Amino acid sequence: MSATNITIPTLDGEATIPAYVARPDADSSRAIIVIPEIFGVNAGIVQKCEDWAAQGYLAIAPDLFWRFAPGVDLNPDVEAELNEALRLLGQYNVDDGVKDIEAAIRWLHGQGAAKVGCVGYCLGGKLAYMAAARTDIDVSVGYYGVMIDQMLNESHAIANPLMLHIPTADHFVSPEAQAKMHEGLDPHPKVTLHDYEGLDHGFAATDGDRRDDAAAELADSRTRAFLAEHLA
Repeated sequence: MSATNITIPTLDGEATIPAYVARPDADSSRAIIVIPEIFGVNAGIVQKCEDWAAQGYLAIAPDLFWRFAPGVDLNPDVEAELNEALRLLGQYNVDDGVKDIEAAIRWLHGQGAAKVGCVGYCLGGKLAYMAAARTDIDVSVGYYGVMIDQMLNESHAIANPLMLHIPTADHFVSPEAQAKMHEGLDPHPKVTLHDYEGLDHGFAATDGDRRDDAAAELADSRTRAFLAEHLA
């Protein structure tokens, strides 16, 4: 059963994107796009949307794989489901993903949001970086984004604040890749990088085997403050 509860128009208006939306108790002019990992709009992503709504934001999580695997809901702690997620990733086009984020930005503005930010995880962390470079999103945050080191040539286009959380023992992002990220992004006036020593990919998952409570709480507190500042 998919967790998505609405659909929004694609950027070209020719299709619709399934998404999960959590609304705050009162009208809000601030909105957040929660960009999922490779596991779909699962219970952890739904909870993150609900948490942002509880803080007064209109929150939406688009279904990234809707073009070829709509409604996918996988558990990273189950090996077979992790392998399925990696298989799906091989079919995914990140350029289409950025268009879907731009479609979400447009939809949120239509819902009355004056400012829009995004928070992405894993693949979503990469897309948060790409959104910062390719869209007019007001603020972006990426957790353990993958392959960002291969897209540093786009960093010159980042015009609004971007924060990246980098676990130093990430088995999907090598120390060499992390060094390139620091070399390419530390001098950028709009970019803030935070390292988390000895931690692995997925440390800020809502729950499950990958989560590290202390580090997740630290990173999330930095994210909350960053978004509150730039979406004010």
